[in-house]
Amino acid sequence: MADIYRRVGGRPIQQYIAMQDGVADWMDEFVFEAAVRAEKELIEHRVSGDASIEIDIGRIDRYLILSDERGQKAALSIEFGRAAGEYTKADGTTVKVGAMEGLFILHKAMKLRKKRRAKVKLDY
Repeated sequence: MADIYRRVGGRPIQQYIAMQDGVADWMDEFVFEAAVRAEKELIEHRVSGDASIEIDIGRIDRYLILSDERGQKAALSIEFGRAAGEYTKADGTTVKVGAMEGLFILHKAMKLRKKRRAKVKLDY
């Protein structure tokens, strides 16, 4: 009968496998290709704005990020859409925003199925 080890070299087996050079190289390539697809999708829909695609590399994981530094949950709205509404800015002015369908840029780039979720309510 085979022995199954949950740890290798003191690390969980998943972490040990993920840290192998070949796996890390494959993940770097996979995330880079997904970032290119995401950037292309973002450029096709950009009218104006500060949204960008970024890659962050952790010790084990790779992250594909849709970033929008202006805040206001803009990256979330770009990905999943939003309901129409209004919110008050820090300076006291009220801004009305229209409804928007999500573009699912990260979903498409990573070849994931789109999961519709409730429209984002703007609470500021």
